[in-house]
Amino acid sequence: MSSEVLEDARAIAASGIPHRYGIDGSHVVTGPVSVRGAEPGDVLRVDILSLHPRARYGMISTRHGSGLLAGEFPETAAPAPDADARRWQGFRTVTTFCAVERRRGRLFAALPGGGHGRVRFPLNPCLGIMAVAADVADGTVTSLSAGVYGGALDCGDLGPGTHLYLPVQVPGALFAVGDPHYSLRDGMIGATALEGPLRATLRLITLRDAAATGALGALREPFIETDELWITAGFDPDPREATRRAARAAVTFLQTKVGLDRADAVAYLAAAADFGAGRLAAGYGSAFCRIRRADFTEPAPVKARLPRAGFARIVGSSDAEPDRDQAPPAGDPAEPTGSARLPEQGRPPDQEPAAAAQQSRAEETPGRGGVAPDQPPAAGSAGPADPAGSRPSGGAPPR
Repeated sequence: MSSEVLEDARAIAASGIPHRYGIDGSHVVTGPVSVRGAEPGDVLRVDILSLHPRARYGMISTRHGSGLLAGEFPETAAPAPDADARRWQGFRTVTTFCAVERRRGRLFAALPGGGHGRVRFPLNPCLGIMAVAADVADGTVTSLSAGVYGGALDCGDLGPGTHLYLPVQVPGALFAVGDPHYSLRDGMIGATALEGPLRATLRLITLRDAAATGALGALREPFIETDELWITAGFDPDPREATRRAARAAVTFLQTKVGLDRADAVAYLAAAADFGAGRLAAGYGSAFCRIRRADFTEPAPVKARLPRAGFARIVGSSDAEPDRDQAPPAGDPAEPTGSARLPEQGRPPDQEPAAAAQQSRAEETPGRGGVAPDQPPAAGSAGPADPAGSRPSGGAPPR
């Protein structure tokens, strides 16, 4: 499997970029991207156009001192006193590798299951970190944090076809993205979920006051919109307080956007909303409130123009690999050695979608703000971060 490690991942590991273990954030973050015309008071809408796995494996990390079961797992000896970036084995982290397989046209992660054979679960690609720069005095925000600026949202709903709304804090917004996941669900109890490199294509749109109010009402906090759900978020080290904040945001949205009385909004949330815990690691709790759009008498939403690309392929190689549970048709040529690409659902094998034809890009919507042409693209979260770690004045992207 070491031969399948991506070249950009090798380059980052060998780059010598300074990193203080336990102090600096642990993520590779792409950005910041300046959005032309975005100003404080605006809302940045991030459209997730496509996410495609780039490798045939992912990994889950169980680290000492991290996660809900810190002190119980990993069941290895405590880290060595001299453990550091050069002597990383001394941290005694347990890493679980999962192979990515295609079965019946879908991608699954597979891990050893002992006497039960392999355990398989479906992939749910999403981006863990999406943020605008925070307006802070000391100029530093860890990539582990989350707040009104976004950050480490770690929400499994942030897949293709989803809109994320972030209130702009500094001129230019300074958008950043990273921490790609192959699978992430509510209640992340470990140090990581299933981590894996993604090829991402995003679109950034600036919403002025009237447009932002039309989309969010008076809410000016991170907000997620899918075809079926409205999702508010809350962040606090205490999971109960994080849930309260998600509930308060939902009340504001239902009152000022949907038109419910506050008492009716609370009654609806008590009876029909789904509240879920996000991260449960010490110091970085999060919670989400999911509201079914179908529960309200709004007109049926127009079908999103975002491409809903399937996840039944891994980008970067051939389309020849068959399903694991299906034999190749008689007479088909043998699979090329090292083949990694898996065909996409609903796409003729000779047609490559434009969204996946490049490593990363961000589209600009004329007249509504967009990515400045001289700025790097806001997309592939698995690509190498800017080695210089640029930090434009007035804001602090995660690092």
